[in-house]
Amino acid sequence: METKTQFKFFIVDDDFFCANVYNQYLINMNYSDITHYSNGSDCINNLHQNPDIIFLDHNMEDITGFEVLKKIKRYNPNIYVIMISGQENIKTAVDALKFGAFDYVIKGNDVNEKIAVIITKIIAIKEELKKVCPGLIKRLLSIF
Repeated sequence: METKTQFKFFIVDDDFFCANVYNQYLINMNYSDITHYSNGSDCINNLHQNPDIIFLDHNMEDITGFEVLKKIKRYNPNIYVIMISGQENIKTAVDALKFGAFDYVIKGNDVNEKIAVIITKIIAIKEELKKVCPGLIKRLLSIF
């Protein structure tokens, strides 16, 4: 039986309804380590919990998604950040990727399917990294 890769998720969205939809979808995918933050500042203040994947809303009131993204990447560039936004502006998507987002998802009816595809991509990348650099990962982890 294949074991499912477990991740620690942060959902950062000031829209409680959207956050709950993402949360429930992750639970339905058998993930359990999910924390919701309604603003970017709370997310930044809890990065010490070492999330693997962060779903980050672009447009929040206290601090922009871009500012949160930059701070996340300064804290740990290996956190997979997926920017989720209602903005269909291509410049916004390009800027998110420039600032280090793993992917950019436009809010809509198919957002859950896109989340599943992105998680599958992350799992594949992590597996490839283990194959390519198994000793390196162990050495790096032993330092910390």
